[in-house]
Amino acid sequence: MKIYEIITLLILAFIIFSGCSQGTPSENTPIHLNPNMDDQLKYEAMEESKFFLDKSSMRMPLEGTVARGKLNEDLAYYEGKNADGTFVKKMPVQITLQMLKRGQKRYEIYCTPCHGGTGAGQGIVIKKGFLAPQSYHIDRLRNIEDGYIFDLISNGIRNMPSYGYQIPVADRWAIVAYVRALQRSQNAKISDIPDDIKNNLK
Repeated sequence: MKIYEIITLLILAFIIFSGCSQGTPSENTPIHLNPNMDDQLKYEAMEESKFFLDKSSMRMPLEGTVARGKLNEDLAYYEGKNADGTFVKKMPVQITLQMLKRGQKRYEIYCTPCHGGTGAGQGIVIKKGFLAPQSYHIDRLRNIEDGYIFDLISNGIRNMPSYGYQIPVADRWAIVAYVRALQRSQNAKISDIPDDIKNNLK
């Protein structure tokens, strides 16, 4: 047997047998590279506190406390409402082609099963016996405020669930924009067609 083979075997044997010593008692102090991760100065849930008079470590937030990222002062954007509680007439965001495409994708995920691809209220679950929603194309919904549609997405209505936790605010407005596009597509007038396209119609 060659010398390098012997050395290799000895190294392997050392590694194997050193692993067997795991868990055996030792008088040596363990080495902690970052000991503050072992003993953290913090309160566990429901742990007694020696600092506060009521001995409660779980404190009520001070009045007016707002969680990080939750300072939603713009009512029109975050709730679709004016300061007096009425719904905003027009959405408070700029409509772009990219936004409409995003709204289409979100609509297809969350809305199509009930409302259908055109918004007529004949999605796949309706064919399975689910209660049909109203068509987007009735006059009442075509003339309703944008904020109302946003509020329905956020909070739900009747058998429609709330999507406030599933769909971010920006995506909710994108869906509103796409719903308006669907309404225009099913109720378009000749005057809505650009002149350069209108000339090609027969």
